Amino acid sequence: MRLKRESYLELIRPYYDVDLIKVITGVRRAGKSILLETIKDELVEKGVKGDHILYLNLEDMDFDFIQNAADLNREIKNRIRDKDKYYIFLDEIQHIEAFEKALSSFRATLNASIFVTGSNSTLLSGELATLLTGRTVEFEIFPFSFSEMKDYYELIGRDFSDDMIYDYIKWGGFPLRFDFYDETSVKHYVSNLYESIVKRDIIQENSKIDKFVFKDIALYILANSGKEFSAENIVAYYNRNSGKTVSIRTIYNYIDRMKKAFLLHGVSRYNLSGKSSLGNREKYYAVDTGFRIINTNTVNFDDTFFLENIICNELMLRGYSVFTGKTYKSEVDFIAIKDGRKCFIQVAYLLADQRTIDREFGAFSPISDASPKYVLSLDRINMSRAGIAHINIVDFLLHRQDIMLT
Repeated sequence: MRLKRESYLELIRPYYDVDLIKVITGVRRAGKSILLETIKDELVEKGVKGDHILYLNLEDMDFDFIQNAADLNREIKNRIRDKDKYYIFLDEIQHIEAFEKALSSFRATLNASIFVTGSNSTLLSGELATLLTGRTVEFEIFPFSFSEMKDYYELIGRDFSDDMIYDYIKWGGFPLRFDFYDETSVKHYVSNLYESIVKRDIIQENSKIDKFVFKDIALYILANSGKEFSAENIVAYYNRNSGKTVSIRTIYNYIDRMKKAFLLHGVSRYNLSGKSSLGNREKYYAVDTGFRIINTNTVNFDDTFFLENIICNELMLRGYSVFTGKTYKSEVDFIAIKDGRKCFIQVAYLLADQRTIDREFGAFSPISDASPKYVLSLDRINMSRAGIAHINIVDFLLHRQDIMLT
């Protein structure tokens, strides 16, 4: 059954008939194709004729004859029968050589609204992309959020409770994983999905990357998402324990490829003293926590980095620019900025003792900025104090209680 992902549709609907190419990106199997199907349904409900909606899944072997921009141009224009408006959907367009030329031609010659999807963040960053500068609007799709997990369970008639946050922490939100009922099957699916992404979007047949080295290091980076990152430490550990040799340059090359395939998001540090972004200092967060444990058998729920990862993804999904904060003597987990306003966020598993409470609330003490400050944890008792709001993570994720930028 298909979940209607309203948070994305609200963003995309205003562009249905705007003369900009709608580019929908994101990691594989996050639901881009299903989102396209939902948009098509809405267009039909608005009265658009079915034969004026053209959909090509460019990973379908039926379209193997489309190899380049000229092939794509020919196929689409052969389907145009009149001068009425057409809605063109091109799924996984990155497979078509010089596709930007075809898109530019469609905009110039057709009465059409164009939607494309892709699973690589460099979709519109090559030389040919200059043809489309200022002519596109991009939307990144994530796996299901926790609130979408709840909506999907209600849709298919499965029981849901707040305690399922622990299942979500462990296995993440890739939509198809919710069709499995036992952990063995879920882990098998998530592991195979990861292998497929690596094979199709990172290590192609002509790649010079050592696939075994890449997989070892990539899984290590994912498993340690959100932790202090040091390429030097990774190199030292790997070279000491594997019998192989990698360089710092190789580590950053791997990270770049993982980011382009949407396996990772980089979060820059924000110098709270200088009030500026330290763009060359990043932490990395996995696109989905399910990828953090595919090379292990258990998750330590006390590991706050899993929760940080979920909060980071949720903030990005809600349209915030996200940074990690650095003060002169400590760190703040996140600075969330939207519409020129910001707030500060600390994430904890449980505020189990006074020492933990003092640490989490005290992280804000060096900050003179009057912007809102929040501590998020799984505790149900409200521990707000000294103008710092305490929010239960489940309530935050299910939109029962939100951060309010003032």
